[in-house]
Amino acid sequence: MRRKFVVGNWKMHKGPQEADALAEALKKALAGRDATVDVGVAPPFVSLPAVVSRLKHTGIVVAAQNLHAEQQGAYTGEVSSEMLRQVGVAYCLVGHSERRQLFGETDASVARKVGACFRSGLLPILCVGETLAEREAGQEAAVVTRQLDAALGALGADQVPSVTIAYEPVWAIGTGKTATPLQAQDMHATIRGWLEAKFPAFVAKSTRIQYGGSVKGNNAAELMRMPDIDGALVGGASLNAEEFLAIIAGAATASGG
Repeated sequence: MRRKFVVGNWKMHKGPQEADALAEALKKALAGRDATVDVGVAPPFVSLPAVVSRLKHTGIVVAAQNLHAEQQGAYTGEVSSEMLRQVGVAYCLVGHSERRQLFGETDASVARKVGACFRSGLLPILCVGETLAEREAGQEAAVVTRQLDAALGALGADQVPSVTIAYEPVWAIGTGKTATPLQAQDMHATIRGWLEAKFPAFVAKSTRIQYGGSVKGNNAAELMRMPDIDGALVGGASLNAEEFLAIIAGAATASGG
């Protein structure tokens, strides 16, 4: 059975002091829990050392929000997977829709970043999803499977289950709109179907697929009760400890915990 996995993407919020305070609040609230849900947070680069230190030995994993595909070089302002590993990061978001839309990331560049994660022992959280225009044109499945094929198609069957796939309908990020549970489930089933067609059966059964798109405490359980939704990649709601904890509680409820 796939364990639910809830990750808070703090985006460009929370410098080291604020990030440390939020991490401490989560640490206290989740201490001693019967962990039926895996939990992670993705602070900005400057806050990673503080959060890694605060959450050490808590079971709450730390992710970076981005990385460069090369290990070192003349890439001013960039951070490599090896640097992240040395800081103590376990996961890294790759291909978030904001990176694709605002910073020109392509399917090819996302694929290189997935490879960089594997070279340094980081676990990728691969973000895929369609825009509103693509959904209205009936292209959502074609867009998402194209993104999957570019990023994961060349990986070995033993590597893919180490990737968490995060489906984020771009039209539901930061807009207050949320895909209905059935809409989200339909795309998650499409993703799992792609995995089944591309790799041996164990890959689709074991690979976790998160939903990301205006997840809140009041809709988390309903979304994560869907059979192919294995957690959530949470944006704005993860900046508030109480709301993020409510989402984790919803995931636990959906898991029967």
